[in-house]
Amino acid sequence: MNRMLAIVEREMRKFFRSPALMMVSMIFPLVQLIVLGNAFGGKIRDARLGLVDQDGGTQALKIREAFDSVRANMRTFLPIYYTDQKKAMEDVRSGKIEGAVIIPPQYSRRVYEQDRPQIALVVDNSDNFMSAALEDELGQITNALNNPVVEPRLLQKTVLQIVELYPYIEYMKFLLPGSITLAIFMSVMIGGGMLYIDDKARGVHEGYLVTPITKAELVLGLNASSVVKAVMVGVVITVVGCLLAGVSTLFSFSTALGLILMIVLTAAALNTMMFLLVVRVEDPLVPRAIFGILNTLLFFPSGAVYPIQAFPWWLRGIAKVDPFSFAVHGFKTLLLKEAGLSAIVPDIIYLTLFAVVALSIATPLFKRTL
Repeated sequence: MNRMLAIVEREMRKFFRSPALMMVSMIFPLVQLIVLGNAFGGKIRDARLGLVDQDGGTQALKIREAFDSVRANMRTFLPIYYTDQKKAMEDVRSGKIEGAVIIPPQYSRRVYEQDRPQIALVVDNSDNFMSAALEDELGQITNALNNPVVEPRLLQKTVLQIVELYPYIEYMKFLLPGSITLAIFMSVMIGGGMLYIDDKARGVHEGYLVTPITKAELVLGLNASSVVKAVMVGVVITVVGCLLAGVSTLFSFSTALGLILMIVLTAAALNTMMFLLVVRVEDPLVPRAIFGILNTLLFFPSGAVYPIQAFPWWLRGIAKVDPFSFAVHGFKTLLLKEAGLSAIVPDIIYLTLFAVVALSIATPLFKRTL
């Protein structure tokens, strides 16, 4: 144990002499959390929507009034009035406006005669997010126009009542569990995998080989030091990320205890996986080359950015064995749902078994020779 702790002490001293490593491990996940959380999580605001009124009647005026109401309140779109339908469609195609609503001639007459009145929405569907937002907003406006002014006393329609278990969760909060996991992974990648290969290339490990330390003690010492580094980074990112995203569940004792347990197990699982991948690698460029591949292969299928249920079958298969998936689920359950330790037992079991299996395979592969 003393010999293993000596390795941990040596690695930690070297780590603290290079604060840039700690900063790199933390800055990128925080930047990702802030930028992606605000870029993808916000509602559409001030989209430019053209309006071509070819009718000019009283019913067309109601549509214009509804547009003005949206502009004054929700501001989903800003109406831009056109007199030429062709010009409006050209502006949609060129990107000057995001969509155009066309009120055809005789629209008001068709409304009064109940003769299938129609209005057209022209959207640039190369941007699915924008087109979906405009379609949803215009759908609400048309539904409001179709509803009777006075509701009948006996409603014959089935009404869907939505019950939300939690308060509104912004995308930054949704992204926070993935950012914590990514920060731990980057710490493991930089402070574990890359430094391990660099030490081998500089001959540092040759000094270990002339000592009486055993292979198991050497492997455990190297892994323990990397886990400690990753846990430190994970704790910092969790606290800072919760403050930035406005997640107050961090201050609950049971949640904090569960977070510490998840951070330790996530660091252990990701570090042993990384150690298994680089245990026989000699070239210092290899871990740098595979970093982008591992980041894409592990982070994005984990459900950190988009729900797993939207993936094709082969990507779901990756997600089911990806330790990122279990880490993200555990952090999300604790931070966003306050479900307690009992809800993350499967995540705890999987991450523990993953770390044990990976370390058991990596230990015999480790060469205690030059």
